[in-house]
Amino acid sequence: QAQVVNLLRKLQRELGLTYLFIAHDLSMVKHISDRIGVMYLGNMVELADSDEIFEEPLHPYTRALLSAIPVPDPHLERSREERVLLQGDLPSPIDPPSGCRFRTRCPFATEECAKTVPQWREARPNHWVACHLYGDGEMAQNRLKQEASDEQ
Repeated sequence: QAQVVNLLRKLQRELGLTYLFIAHDLSMVKHISDRIGVMYLGNMVELADSDEIFEEPLHPYTRALLSAIPVPDPHLERSREERVLLQGDLPSPIDPPSGCRFRTRCPFATEECAKTVPQWREARPNHWVACHLYGDGEMAQNRLKQEASDEQ
């Protein structure tokens, strides 16, 4: 697998190719991708440059995915932040929940998430997310207040 990915990377550099690379192995995705889109139940929830996704994930699902990647160094693995463990059952893609599809497993879900599908928005330059935490509503205001108090 590594040889194939290295060949793809080489061809990408030499020929200026663009790939749509779909995978569940996030370390592989990071290795081959300049930009990453994260999907949940068939919907895009976050899109940004590869480094930005790995350094500053915005969507709660992206955070959970990244926290599940094992760190090869046992000392770093023990000292890293706590893993995000998703609760609840995976909803049916045939009959998804109302509003935000991730709300049944999201630790930040509110009534707003059940009522309204989150808008796709540019939360930071070239960093797009579909989440009420980054909208104009009450959840976004609470998140901003929390971030301000964390900085003090």
